[in-house]
Amino acid sequence: MVSDRSLEVLRVIVQDYVASREPVGSRSIVERHAFGVSAATIRNDMALLEDEELIVAPHTSSGRVPTDKGYRVFVDQLADLRPLSGAQRQAIETFLGKSVDLDDVLARTVRLLSQLTHQVALVQYPTLTRSRVRHIEIVPLAPTRVMTVFITDTGRVEQRIVDVPTEIDADFLAELRARINAAVGGLGLVEAAATLATLYAQFPADRHPVVSLIAASLVEQSAENRHDRLLMAGAANLVRTEEDFNGSIYPVLEAIEEQVTLLKLFGEVEGDRHGVAVTIGRENAEFGLGETSVLSSGYTSSGGGVARLGVLGPTRMDYSNNMAAVRAVARYLTRLLGEGN
Repeated sequence: MVSDRSLEVLRVIVQDYVASREPVGSRSIVERHAFGVSAATIRNDMALLEDEELIVAPHTSSGRVPTDKGYRVFVDQLADLRPLSGAQRQAIETFLGKSVDLDDVLARTVRLLSQLTHQVALVQYPTLTRSRVRHIEIVPLAPTRVMTVFITDTGRVEQRIVDVPTEIDADFLAELRARINAAVGGLGLVEAAATLATLYAQFPADRHPVVSLIAASLVEQSAENRHDRLLMAGAANLVRTEEDFNGSIYPVLEAIEEQVTLLKLFGEVEGDRHGVAVTIGRENAEFGLGETSVLSSGYTSSGGGVARLGVLGPTRMDYSNNMAAVRAVARYLTRLLGEGN
């Protein structure tokens, strides 16, 4: 059974090791932290922690470093998250507040989260199974070229250029735009695609080729909106922490390029009382990420779609600060996207 003091010793070992990357010894604990006991007593606490496989000696006669299990206990014992500074909170609001659409806000989100945590940042596009068509626009670019714009209630905007075989006059374009929005506005993406596929039947035969091409483009755009995908930023941060990995970091880089793997990992986690899910080391082994920790939190888009964002990095990371950053960004993103409703 690990005592409260032993858990406190574990806490300072984790914090000191994260800060220095050097194994932590009993003497340095006594010198740097006010435990009010001797180095011998601290050594006894460390022996208990080692028996519980919470810390380990990387080399003979060295200090101790946390194990994956030790990090897990440390994270589970976190009573409070270190609050973000006023400057950090202001940076979140200022940087994300300048976004112009969903693609822009998510791209800004991963860049900001990477900068706040110095880890690889990941953000999942909102799950769009419940998304509906908000509006479809058809913009003339040339007599035989238009741009189709597909807008969902989650704020996602897809644009395509379509070349048509005959010229389109303004009156017909206006009619086509009105009929399309009347037919699919408010529909789910699957239902909208099915309706668009038969839209040509509402027009004279000589208009069928043009209507079919434009409708086919919109069907493809609706399918694109249904795909789960991730944005990522900060992969270079892994290179800067290469010493925290045994051997090469390339297997980790290869694993994070597999979006299906990361999406599956996101799909299997549950948040703790802080609203942040943390998977550590060997808990990620089945995803090829056995030397990393992944911290994630959920956010909600304006259309009610739910997705996750988070950071990935070595197990030796500042969990308290990173968890606070992930939670803060997720909450602000939910608020920002909700304002678009």
